[in-house]
Amino acid sequence: MKSQPPIGLGTIETQPLHEVVYERLRHALMSGQIAPARKLTSRKLARELGTSDMPVRSALLRLQALRALDQLPNGSMVLPAMTRARFSDLMNTRLICEPAAARQAAQGMSRTRLVKLRQGAVALTAAAEDQDIDAYLLHNHDFKFSIYAACGSPSLLFLIETLWLQVGPFLRQFSGQFGNDLRGILALGYHDEIVKQLEEGDGEGAAELLACDIHDGYAFLMDYGRFEQAAEHSAL
Repeated sequence: MKSQPPIGLGTIETQPLHEVVYERLRHALMSGQIAPARKLTSRKLARELGTSDMPVRSALLRLQALRALDQLPNGSMVLPAMTRARFSDLMNTRLICEPAAARQAAQGMSRTRLVKLRQGAVALTAAAEDQDIDAYLLHNHDFKFSIYAACGSPSLLFLIETLWLQVGPFLRQFSGQFGNDLRGILALGYHDEIVKQLEEGDGEGAAELLACDIHDGYAFLMDYGRFEQAAEHSAL
């Protein structure tokens, strides 16, 4: 019997479980969804994710290798201490990498990407007006990475993700030091202006505004944030 030709549906891409777990944890760290004081254990995370212990342990070790987590003597993981010097180093490196990505992304911003970006800017404003720090940090991450994903440079995107793995959780910590009033944070933002520059295809203008966005938040937190003096973690 003659075999039938394929319909042309293509194969379904499946992602290994350990990659799914890693991506979930990575995104949670970068978007500030994990509080700095929280200790992470593979057993508890596996129960929350509904997986076995092995893929979670693998993900935690990968994140440790990227300096996003430190391991305690009992095997649990914690976020590293954020000193003033470390924060300054991370933010100065962000000021190099992220404007470069925005500059390169201007030519890769499709109509669909621009619509999503405009929606992200609206969501950021709404989160600030609603005084919702969790939503604000989540939308801030998604807004910026919607830009960086279009830069066309996997190596540059990897560097930015590595920086955010280290600094993302502490943006949440610092925001909490100023209460729930996000109007000050919103005043530092340039989201609408960045979208406008990208809609006009002006990569240089978008890069300059993004640098202002990062620099103003950096300066504000250096002036008013409370930093740790040493890389030590007290027990819960």
